Amino acid sequence: MSKHPEWRDEQQRVDFVVSEIEIREKTLKAKLGNIKGDVIEIRKNFWDDVTVNLDNAEEAAETFASIKQQAELMSERERSHRHDVRQLKNLHKLKNSPYFGRIDFVESGESQTESIYIGTASFVDQEGIDFYVYDWRAPISSLYYDYGPGQGSYATPSGLISGEITLKKQFIIRNGEIKHLFHTGITIGDELLQEVLGNASDSQMKSIVATIQKEQNQIIRNEKGRLLIVQGVAGSGKTSAALQRIAYLLYRYRDTLLADEIVLFSPNPLFNSYISTVLPELGEENMQQTTFQDYLEHRLGEKWTLEDPFSQMEYVLTSKEDPAYAARIESIKVKSSLEWIVYLDQFISSLEQEGLMFNDITFRGRILFQKETIYQYFYELDADISIPNRMNMLVERLLREVREFELKEKYEEWVEQEVELLDSETLLKVHQKVEKEKQKDSDDFYEFDREQELLQSLVIKRKLKIVRKTIENYSFLDVKAIYLKLFQTKTNEVFNNVLWPEICFMTIDQIQQGHFLYEDATPYLYLKGKLEGFHVNTTIKHVFIDEAQDYSPFQFAFIKNMFPRAKWSVLGDFNQSIYVHSKRSSFTALESLFEPQNIQKNTLTQSYRSTRQIIDFAKHILDAEIDPFNRSGDKPTIIKAKNEQDLNQLLLNRINDISKKHKTIAVICKTARESELLYKQIQNKVDVRLITKNSTGYESGIVIIPSYLAKGVEFDAVIVFNVSETIYNQNSEPKLLYTVCTRAMHSLDLLYRDKLSPLLTSVKRETYHFQG
Repeated sequence: MSKHPEWRDEQQRVDFVVSEIEIREKTLKAKLGNIKGDVIEIRKNFWDDVTVNLDNAEEAAETFASIKQQAELMSERERSHRHDVRQLKNLHKLKNSPYFGRIDFVESGESQTESIYIGTASFVDQEGIDFYVYDWRAPISSLYYDYGPGQGSYATPSGLISGEITLKKQFIIRNGEIKHLFHTGITIGDELLQEVLGNASDSQMKSIVATIQKEQNQIIRNEKGRLLIVQGVAGSGKTSAALQRIAYLLYRYRDTLLADEIVLFSPNPLFNSYISTVLPELGEENMQQTTFQDYLEHRLGEKWTLEDPFSQMEYVLTSKEDPAYAARIESIKVKSSLEWIVYLDQFISSLEQEGLMFNDITFRGRILFQKETIYQYFYELDADISIPNRMNMLVERLLREVREFELKEKYEEWVEQEVELLDSETLLKVHQKVEKEKQKDSDDFYEFDREQELLQSLVIKRKLKIVRKTIENYSFLDVKAIYLKLFQTKTNEVFNNVLWPEICFMTIDQIQQGHFLYEDATPYLYLKGKLEGFHVNTTIKHVFIDEAQDYSPFQFAFIKNMFPRAKWSVLGDFNQSIYVHSKRSSFTALESLFEPQNIQKNTLTQSYRSTRQIIDFAKHILDAEIDPFNRSGDKPTIIKAKNEQDLNQLLLNRINDISKKHKTIAVICKTARESELLYKQIQNKVDVRLITKNSTGYESGIVIIPSYLAKGVEFDAVIVFNVSETIYNQNSEPKLLYTVCTRAMHSLDLLYRDKLSPLLTSVKRETYHFQG
């Protein structure tokens, strides 16, 4: 095949492009050395090249202009250096694999055919005219993803361009050598996907721009509306599409959009580590990455102990015997709903007339403002003014009165005593200030009196600083007491729930102890924001939410308040809604927050992660609509153990067999408690690592991980530990088991003892092997 003329011609072109890249690399390296030298020289001689003269206003203005000019010169050189470094990195990647696709395109009305080669970055000739390689995000590159040979069109800022694709090829190029070459009549050929998907998993997600499918490309390039919802089955490439979409937006709007203006909410810190290299691989900086829990900790973590979603999940899975369990489940459902927002809003409206609660503001052990006085001040203000605006007016009044108090208080005896305790450095600074004043003032200047006055003012200002901070931060508003008022009525007309009294008792008890349950944290911050004014971020232009099925309707509404100007890209899978607060209606609730004409929806039903055999098995757990990609492998195996000791030994045997073929192996337990116990039992028998909610990354190898932390990540092989009837037996848990099974790319085993989980009774016998 390598002697075939077509293959030879294509290899000659690869050789030519690689040689041009090497020439450009040498030029860039020389240029970079010069620019770096310039920057160092400018920094070293910065003040030598600046004329400093502050004798009068005119000279000072000239000095400022001189400094500004020198700073701009240095900034321009540094910008140029960063641009060239980025370009050099792109060239280094292109040298290994210059491109992965080719289309020949004849534009309508033209006779000349243009050969378009597509790679991870653009590469143009020295004159900037001929493209040796087009960036995959360029408008014309969408032809490669959306069409086979035949009629095609692509959108440009100036309009739609139509024509005919006369040829379409795909390449796998490694170290400048063509390893595979495919002609294809479909979007992305099965051969290329088989090559990519058949590779081993890694501890970090890889860029897959060569294998973007048509339906994924539509998601990546979608620029309509303010809300894009992607419902995608497990392994359909949702996360990959989200990251490629970020890369596309940064390319498309490179003059007006920065990586820092995009925020991605991911499910856990482990996931952040997993995806951290994708954008840098594409030559882009990473966007801001966070978890919703990180945000809650940032806002509340200093004063409160916060439960996280994983601790909540652990409680749900392990504490069914707790007498308060039923009330807790209802509490989660109630406080996660949009109805709870409506109820809160009604409650907040009632506070416009009366009912706000305040704390006394104290100073040196005495009350400076009684809470009753503050209450009176607030409700004297016009009720037509919003509560946050009235709060601002209240703050201004309190600060004015603090200033008046300061002017009187500074002559008190305690201030005199504090002056005497001031350090010598402070005394000297005040003395020097008075000396300067004396030079400008008349002869009847009393130096000692002036120094005393300044020192008294300094002392009282310092002492009142905490009072001012209390007022400016609204710390005098008793938000905790106001929130608890919601739970002080034994009946609730909106939530006519027999467990309401138990919900109230549990909530009050937890918060009185300084502990916020996960379902209370967001409503509390919502109430706080409605009273004080929301902490909004108007600089964020795009919000991405991955694993969006994990979010409650209430959380969606809250995030929308946080980023009022942002466009949203939301990706999730109904079938993986494993939390009590997450349900199919969460997406419906999210849609209700946007105008219908501003909503775009995409559905991905094809799964690429797992082999056809694994998907055929997993989809019957839920009767899910999921189309497996035609990549074959072994059927999953269900293995029965005689007892607990035998269960552990079977696990060790499977790990030993699988590790000969696969790089990343996950032993997935249902809970953190079960994971920790298993780890203690086998850690001395096999090289294994325990993944917890605090893990921020993982290396290739064998890991033990709780079910709910495995979401969003993939492994070569998965062993589901102990799918016995006693472990997986709840009607609410099929989605959890489905989620766990679909983490596997190539190999899936399920171990159990005694009786098999009833959740697997719907799985067809022909889809798996049975041992035991």
